[in-house]
Amino acid sequence: MKDLITGAEALMRSLEHQGVTTIFGYPGGSIMPVFDALYDHQNILNHILVRHEQGAAHAAQGYARVSGDVGVCLVTSGPGATNTVTGIADAMIDSTPIVVIAGQVGTGFLGTDAFQEVDLVGITQPITKWSYQIRRAEDVAWAVARAFYIARSGRPGPVVLDFAKNAQVEKTKYEPTKVDFIRSYVPVPDTDEESVQAAAELINNAERPLVLVGQGVELGNAQSELREFIEKADMPAGCTLLGLSALPTEHPLNKGMLGMHGNLGPNINTNKCDVLIAVGMRFDDRVTGNLATYAKQAKVIHFDIDPAEVNKNVKVDVAVLGDCKETLASVTKLLKKNTHTEWIDSFKEYEKVEEEKVIRPELHPATNSLSMGEVVRAVSNATQHEAVLVTDVGQNQMISARYFKYTKERSIITSGGLGTMGFGLPAAIGATFGAPERTVCVFMGDGGLQMNIQELGTIMEQKAPVKIICLNNNYLGNVRQWQAMFFNRRYSFTPMLNPDYMKVASAYDIPSKRAFTREELKEAIAEMLATDGPFLLEACVVEEGNVLPMTPPGGSVNQMLLEC
Repeated sequence: MKDLITGAEALMRSLEHQGVTTIFGYPGGSIMPVFDALYDHQNILNHILVRHEQGAAHAAQGYARVSGDVGVCLVTSGPGATNTVTGIADAMIDSTPIVVIAGQVGTGFLGTDAFQEVDLVGITQPITKWSYQIRRAEDVAWAVARAFYIARSGRPGPVVLDFAKNAQVEKTKYEPTKVDFIRSYVPVPDTDEESVQAAAELINNAERPLVLVGQGVELGNAQSELREFIEKADMPAGCTLLGLSALPTEHPLNKGMLGMHGNLGPNINTNKCDVLIAVGMRFDDRVTGNLATYAKQAKVIHFDIDPAEVNKNVKVDVAVLGDCKETLASVTKLLKKNTHTEWIDSFKEYEKVEEEKVIRPELHPATNSLSMGEVVRAVSNATQHEAVLVTDVGQNQMISARYFKYTKERSIITSGGLGTMGFGLPAAIGATFGAPERTVCVFMGDGGLQMNIQELGTIMEQKAPVKIICLNNNYLGNVRQWQAMFFNRRYSFTPMLNPDYMKVASAYDIPSKRAFTREELKEAIAEMLATDGPFLLEACVVEEGNVLPMTPPGGSVNQMLLEC
């Protein structure tokens, strides 16, 4: 009987077998046997005690996004488990590989409304790749191996393991388990050679090709394949919000960001190109605008690993299924060396208009008040454009995505599909553990900062070197902008009465500075980056600043407003 171990110990060994080194979590009644087992594994499994389980899920996301590994969080049953649901849903829509392990009441109590019992599998099945309840200790090794395989393979995503308390304390034999095949689960579909040839033929004959770069390029580690692909055929590219760092900002073929607050050129030329090539993106409504008028003149090629995305929103002419690292290379081999000088030059007129009417006024305001964009660009410049950008959600997200510059892969972590306010602070904590060698800068508004402000406690305890930049305009800025543009400036519950963030930072022993002027901003950024550890910079920006250009909701992608 000596070789028998508890289910909780089997979980520890299974996590170590998967190469896990970092866990974000919060203990509680139904997961206590696991935390007791964790006590003896701290030399390998570094547990980060967050201050709220939502923070654990978002931190796991930040860790996964910057590292490419699976993020792990460990929580108790009931409210501990349900507090992770927002992070799980966020991870699902943004294809982020995390494994959430939650305690559960013992199997004998299931269905009795026992203390802190909740049907986590039922709740999370629609928002996970797999959700499973472990009821026996002997199933632990198998369930963990399967969970990690599903989370990281194919199109990544979240997995939930609901771990019954009796299974945590029961004894079992343990053997390291590997799963690399599941019947009926096809993570990477076969690539049809005819589709590769058809795609190459369309591109070779195109006069005005446009490439849309999505996060799939980053998830597939296909950044170099993408560059070879666009350079050989001389094709301009636009990037989705989550795909921004797949291509260096200064690459001559990178024409900027797609979508509602993207750049004029790639948005307008979407409706002028003759071949539209989407790579690892899902034609989200924030990118397409009104589907009835979206790229109707173009032949559409869609590279994707997930067959469910093909023809979901946009009818395509050629679907190239498979891992884009391989499919891009296959198509590139068949491409002719080409030039599209006139087509690429057509972007210049839009760049000139946008520079004159939007970018220059944002980066060099005529007033003494700081603009959001100039703060973002100043931080980006000071980091030589090598930092990881983490954002919260709202104006801070769109403005930082637009004015930060990217030179390295996996350099933007943001809540894209779900748009989760409160995402930024915990995600940035996770990023510091996922890429400890990199500078992590998180931009947030005064609203988003307060949504998970308790995670300043995690930063304090871990001395996590998160550089926090709060763009404080005393409003829920994004909603206020929409109210200004579409609701006759009826600012219904968007003005914010804020705490003194300097006092808040001081309470958590986090160095901080407040900047009103450009000189103060310059000094504060220098101090922030010179500080070893966390720092909070509060930039007091113009209160009614707007993020422009903007495609109005329901509008066509090429109808962008340049003023509010």
